[in-house]
Amino acid sequence: MSFIEDISSYIRSGESDSENLGLEIEHFVINDKGQQMEFHEISSLIKEVGTDLGAEIIYMDGYPVGYYTGEYSTSLEPACQFEISINPYSDLEKIKSVYEDFRLLWEPLFEERGYHFEEKGNLPLVELGIITPDDIPLSPKKRYKYMDEYFKRSGRYGKYMMRASASTQVSIDYKSEEDMVRKLRVLEKISPILMILMENKTDEYSTLIGAEDKPHLFRIQEWDDLDPDRTGFVPRSFDEDFGYDVMADVVYNTPLILLTDEGETTNVGHQSAKELVENSIIYEDNLDDERRKKLIEHFMSMGFFHYRAKKYIEVRVADSVPIDRALGYAALLKGLIYSEENLDTIENDLSSIDELSQLQEAVEKIEVEGLNAEIYGGKTAAEWADYLIELAQQSLADEDKEYLENVRAFWSYSK
Repeated sequence: MSFIEDISSYIRSGESDSENLGLEIEHFVINDKGQQMEFHEISSLIKEVGTDLGAEIIYMDGYPVGYYTGEYSTSLEPACQFEISINPYSDLEKIKSVYEDFRLLWEPLFEERGYHFEEKGNLPLVELGIITPDDIPLSPKKRYKYMDEYFKRSGRYGKYMMRASASTQVSIDYKSEEDMVRKLRVLEKISPILMILMENKTDEYSTLIGAEDKPHLFRIQEWDDLDPDRTGFVPRSFDEDFGYDVMADVVYNTPLILLTDEGETTNVGHQSAKELVENSIIYEDNLDDERRKKLIEHFMSMGFFHYRAKKYIEVRVADSVPIDRALGYAALLKGLIYSEENLDTIENDLSSIDELSQLQEAVEKIEVEGLNAEIYGGKTAAEWADYLIELAQQSLADEDKEYLENVRAFWSYSK
């Protein structure tokens, strides 16, 4: 099979009758002055902790950058944002338990050195204008060096995204191609509401330089003006023929910036996977199954859209938030997306939303007006959020409704 057929098959291989949720949270590790722990110190700790746990140590360019325990993995993002990625589980209590064990392990180690976890959409010192992203060094990985150079030419906010942003991500299962398309489209349509629901700023009035009229969705603005080739909503996702093959075509034609293959990272600039094959930089016929799979996963990783369709749908629109709020967010998505009745309701409510430009228009209104922005038929973002929370409430089991209260409480306070 060709690469594009393999990418399509890879996405198809994720089909599952499970209704699990994977949770990832990126953290800043900062001292009392708001300064981040340096790479070599945290990298050394990762190797020490991972070894003590008997975990698999993850290396990149010779540096320890994470470990995998069997229940979760850790990784270091471009400027030492410390991410935990928890395996998919259907039970929110299990996700909470895994996360709490992670915190119990790491918090004393950081406290001994004068540091602590901080969950925010942006590093507070940068958001408040006390320092600029230029004051923050990148991790010494070739991957980030090449990305940094590329994003200086592709948009305004590459430095902000890499050095000063952090997110919460949730993964969603799909049963079939039709189910993947349906869930992705519903998720995209409610994205503007999810974004403001999960906004987590240090100062509600702070703005980005050059966007002084937009005090909301700071992190989303950074991503939207990063690089139009790989950000925003999934290209062609509202087209009639959208499915695994179209998603594979999007992946295959997204410029890669860099290529990681057989442990080596090289700069490939604007070339896509398709062009690397056509230019004989990658020889399709010379790849064994494992190497082919790793290349496909690398191709997918270089698209930074609000959603990724891999072996699950990755929801990437939320700021980094504390665990209670993250679990409430996961409960909200569970109640909406794993309920056929709620999917039907949302599809019907938002049937007139059939172009990606309508989604972006709603996002941009919210960036200016926040909760008061009128979107989708004249309802405010706050009214839509209340409505979605009520829908989720109706379909969740009692034990999950308790987590949803964490979102509801925050939402009520924000209004």
